[in-house]
Amino acid sequence: MGWIVFFIFVIGWMIGLYGMFKKAGIRPEWAAFIPFYNTWLIVEKCGIKKIWFWLQFIPIAGQFITIWITIIFVMHFGKVNLIDHTLTVFLPFLYLPYLGFSDKVRWGGREIFKRYKKPASREWIDAAVFATVAATLIRTFIFEAYTIPTESMEKTLMVNDFLFVNKMAYGPRIPQTPLSFPFVHNTLPGMPTTPSYLKWIQLPYSRIPGYDEVKRNDVVVFNFPAGDTIINVVGYGSMRPYYDVLREQYHGDREKLKADFPLLVHPMDKTDNYIKRCTGMPGDMIQVKEGILYVNGQPAYVSPNSQIDYNVPLNGKTFTVDGLNEQLGINATEGLGDILPDSACIIMNMTPVEKEKVESALKVKCTIATYQQESTQVFPFNEMSASWSRDNYGPIQIPQKGKAISLTMQNIAEYERLITTYEHNTLVVQNGKFLINGKETSTYTPIYNYYWMMGDNRHRSQDSRFWGFVPETNIVGRASLIWFSWKDGPRWSRIFKLIN
Repeated sequence: MGWIVFFIFVIGWMIGLYGMFKKAGIRPEWAAFIPFYNTWLIVEKCGIKKIWFWLQFIPIAGQFITIWITIIFVMHFGKVNLIDHTLTVFLPFLYLPYLGFSDKVRWGGREIFKRYKKPASREWIDAAVFATVAATLIRTFIFEAYTIPTESMEKTLMVNDFLFVNKMAYGPRIPQTPLSFPFVHNTLPGMPTTPSYLKWIQLPYSRIPGYDEVKRNDVVVFNFPAGDTIINVVGYGSMRPYYDVLREQYHGDREKLKADFPLLVHPMDKTDNYIKRCTGMPGDMIQVKEGILYVNGQPAYVSPNSQIDYNVPLNGKTFTVDGLNEQLGINATEGLGDILPDSACIIMNMTPVEKEKVESALKVKCTIATYQQESTQVFPFNEMSASWSRDNYGPIQIPQKGKAISLTMQNIAEYERLITTYEHNTLVVQNGKFLINGKETSTYTPIYNYYWMMGDNRHRSQDSRFWGFVPETNIVGRASLIWFSWKDGPRWSRIFKLIN
């Protein structure tokens, strides 16, 4: 659908230019159908400085310069009002043919253009439009500011860290959903269940080439893969994902869930933004044993600022929580009470450095806390993963672009969303056989690369262990810089801190 709209837009624009070229005496008239040659002739005819023609070749921004050149051309026909320029921008496939073929519109030339003087109100409008377009371009293609809402990456990133995400790092994405309210993501300000976008135009996934790929251990912002369908009620959304509720409470009965809750289907680029560390690359084998992550059989990188739950034996000692906080700067797990009990083993969420401080202060040996199977199953929610938990997980292999996957009844749950949702195929399972796009097959070859994302605060993170692989289509950018941080006042030590 997106390509059809784009085709109508461009062809209508060129047909309109053809008629306008005839009226303006631009020869050859057929040049209206030749990209860039047509704007070169407009620049010459209207006396626009040639530098503006060459600036059209700047990726993304150049498209807006082409629109501006077209507006200048329209003004030479005496169409100088805001409504004329609005129609030129949003409906050129209708408005330009009108200018080109209507007997009511004539070429005015440079004289009529020179006589036009903008009123003060129009100067303000143009300035506001320019600022909005410039800021939108920067936010969409270069960098964007984010705020950390949860503790899943502590203490690499902390709640109320404000950071810049570099969208140029992996190549800027062309927006899949271009019609949206500026400067917000997927909901309108103050209206948390109202979408901020229109789905009239949906473009296929594409990314400007020539940039780096995601690297192992990068801190990455991405669109939540399991956030394509949400329960559109405050308190649900990505906090309580639709697929978890469907599986746990409704046992797969979509119609019953739909009858009980309003649902919202997000386009891929409008699902909630998540931030995690890329712990697994395409083709890697992932496993967690006793709370320790292994990649391809080797212990994975552990950020020095990462946190994890530790068992802390007190050996008969009594300490106050406030005392531990004051002496060591450590926050004990919430809900312990004011006095830590004698002869007990408590759980504390700490960094490796904090663990060493506690061991030294209490003269104890701390061990990683491990948890049994949670009430929520872990990905891929089949018999294989029934005995897994967040602390004893896998092994599981990450799909890789171009590398065929053998499909079996035992592993189809791992790849069903990859085949259907992420790569837009049909999948039918009949009598132990697999039909993809109507053809029987025993293998599937992914067209995208996939990644494994985990939070540095492993016991406080909703990550790939709970919803699976992250396709390259969902990658937004790399978290680069903390520009501000706040907790009961500015956290000065974190301001302008690079993210590693």
